[in-house]
Amino acid sequence: MDYVSALVPPVVMAVFFIGLIRVIVKTQGGANKAKEDAAVDAALAHTDGAPKAARDTEV
Repeated sequence: MDYVSALVPPVVMAVFFIGLIRVIVKTQGGANKAKEDAAVDAALAHTDGAPKAARDTEV
């Protein structure tokens, strides 16, 4: 019975990992894709537009 207790944790983790990957793949795109892309583009534009001196002084 030691083999059962040795195999259960990896199997449980594998099942949850597969479930997590399926959720991530299923939620990509869809109705919110344009909104998410716009938010990322706005954040990148904000950081790219910041003055270089201000970015260098922040830690």
